[in-house]
Amino acid sequence: MTTAIWARAALVLLLSAGAVTGATCRAITHEGQGYTVCEADRKDDLRLFLDAPDGAPIGTFERLRGQLAEDGQSVSFAMNAGMYHPDRRPVGLYVENGREVSGLVTSEGPGNFGLIPNGVFCIGAKAFRVVETRDFAAERPDCQYATQSGPMLVISGALHPRFLEESDSRYIRNGVGVSADGSRAYFVISEGAVNFHSFARMFRDALGTPDALYFDGNVSRLYAQELGRDDFGFPMGPIVGLVGPAD
Repeated sequence: MTTAIWARAALVLLLSAGAVTGATCRAITHEGQGYTVCEADRKDDLRLFLDAPDGAPIGTFERLRGQLAEDGQSVSFAMNAGMYHPDRRPVGLYVENGREVSGLVTSEGPGNFGLIPNGVFCIGAKAFRVVETRDFAAERPDCQYATQSGPMLVISGALHPRFLEESDSRYIRNGVGVSADGSRAYFVISEGAVNFHSFARMFRDALGTPDALYFDGNVSRLYAQELGRDDFGFPMGPIVGLVGPAD
């Protein structure tokens, strides 16, 4: 085999490995609004985090990185991943490493979380899923990790029925959408204030995700190592992060 062929083969292997093991965070523009998108493959080590070994909420990207470093690991990207009470306990279902920490809430209620339909982001053994809450209650899928939030942004390709295109309720928002085959999850944060309708259209029209879930607004934050981004703010509740070996 010639040197050129060997070089091309090595490049293919390198690119293939990167596609499986690393996050890809990039800036996109949709309808004139900027967003940052971080992708995870189901073969990646994507986890949810809530409490440190001492029982206190992790709360910050800095503390998450420190905890993982103690185990010889690092985090490629991380994002707040669901709504929480003042003590940073999850509002709805939360499952971490197969253990249910907080139960599913199926009733309608105040605020964005209770804007039915809401849903659950599930990290299963073979696929990612975003499942509407009452469907989740009926099916009870096996999730290694799960976090409930609301409202749903996209439901089987349709926008949430209560979203208004001209709504003046605008915040920096973040959420997650899942590919149709469940092999990829897209974690998105807006770079400016957007309403629910435009945020949901970005998932449906720009990313092509048939199901997407809102995580939060106003408190939305992202850590993305490859972009040199580390958002600051008040301590968070649940955090989603892509884990890899320490540098």
